[in-house]
Amino acid sequence: MSSSPAVSVLVVDDQRPFRLAVRAVLRRAAGFVLAGEAETGEAALTAAAELRPDLVLMDVNLPGINGVVAGSRIRQDAPGTVVVLCSTYGRTDLPAAVADSGLDYLCKEDLAPNVLRDIWHRHTPPPGSAQDL
Repeated sequence: MSSSPAVSVLVVDDQRPFRLAVRAVLRRAAGFVLAGEAETGEAALTAAAELRPDLVLMDVNLPGINGVVAGSRIRQDAPGTVVVLCSTYGRTDLPAAVADSGLDYLCKEDLAPNVLRDIWHRHTPPPGSAQDL
């Protein structure tokens, strides 16, 4: 078992069923814990500032400010936070704002423990790398 701290995850989605699905995935994903939830872009900004999560799973279409704007602000305020936009769009159907945001994208139906681990490992340096020293 790794001694690394758990990856804290903020889930932002206005649909309760998706938030419940993410909770279930996190329970099966060793090394990940739910830090909190938000239903709007504005609430996401507040929650991210208070909770300082490692990873934010952010719906693209939210009431108030959308996920692209909220996710970009979170990354601006906390550059070490990994923000992943989520929606039901296929990659070829992504709105331009999502594709142009520079944020990762995950189709909601692809969410699984191994996918979370893959996303996290793409954004974290391997142990002993120059960034770790």
